[in-house]
Amino acid sequence: MKTGIIGLPQVGKTSLFKILTKAKLEDHGYSNPREAHIGVARVPDERLDKLSALYSPKKTTYATVDYVDVAAIGQEALKETSFLTNLRNVDALIHVLRAFENESIPHVGPIDPLRNVKNVEFDLMVSDLAQIEKRIERVEKDLKKNRTGDLEREHALLLRSKESLEKEQPLRELEMTPEEKKLIRGFMFLSQKPILYALNISESSTLGADLDAAASRFKLDEIAHRPNAAATAICGKVEAELAEMDDAEAADFLESYDLHESGLVRLIRKSYELLGLISFFTAGEDECRAWTIPAGSKAPQGAGAIHSDLEHHFIRAETIRWDALLDAGSEAAARARGTLRLEGKEYVVQDGDVMHIRHSG
Repeated sequence: MKTGIIGLPQVGKTSLFKILTKAKLEDHGYSNPREAHIGVARVPDERLDKLSALYSPKKTTYATVDYVDVAAIGQEALKETSFLTNLRNVDALIHVLRAFENESIPHVGPIDPLRNVKNVEFDLMVSDLAQIEKRIERVEKDLKKNRTGDLEREHALLLRSKESLEKEQPLRELEMTPEEKKLIRGFMFLSQKPILYALNISESSTLGADLDAAASRFKLDEIAHRPNAAATAICGKVEAELAEMDDAEAADFLESYDLHESGLVRLIRKSYELLGLISFFTAGEDECRAWTIPAGSKAPQGAGAIHSDLEHHFIRAETIRWDALLDAGSEAAARARGTLRLEGKEYVVQDGDVMHIRHSG
């Protein structure tokens, strides 16, 4: 699963990517103005930390999110094939928005994140509309030659999508059945991708409260509560300083701002949630590990995330909530309490489950 980081020039987009992924990019910028960079960020998870403390394993493995940093977005960029390809190949978007004041970093006009949201959203919809209009033209020609049920369904959905975009409603807000989503998945429409608005705010002595209030302050509450959208806030300047500290220093630094965790941690978690993902755990003396699966997955699909053979040969899953296991103190004690249970093929894996897979392989 990949999340694309987009934004206008001078918003802190590439700096955010570097901090998220610990990537070492050249300070002078991209050698190719439309080059994309891919990096991996660990998903912080206090539940896994506590399980690891209980088992003292040889290895602890966190879930990860892939991030793709593309060059500054705009109408001209969206006409370039390489730029479009990079953007279409992600599963969700983080739109970084400038909400900080800094005279040394140029900005045209007043700082207005909501205006920037609307402008970039409009560009994404225009790109999708051009793609849809071309496809409708092709489908209508094909229908004249051979009218099939699949073509008729695609034609109807494309017309409905076109109508939505002409009303300036992004495709992520258009209700579709699972079958309809599958029908147009191959087009990888930009305005259909889930989006997280990330406000990059100024440093302040009240940073904790400012991060919490940022979406309301910059009038993003309404759009952040639309389908497949969310908002969060970071302070890029503070995050850059945190990235250079060890854990103890970082904890003291955060406390000085009345913060329990960094804005970056919340951003990673939000982007993970936006992709519709959950984590379950396997735990033992060798390794404690978080596994990533789509929400709503059944136990065999969870087993398949560990290894495809486990899905094919799945029998049962020994399952317990992570906090119930910690409360019991051990699997043996949990089994004695009756909180460690056996689940079959129809069990829907819950976020935070600890599972051991029984299989016939």
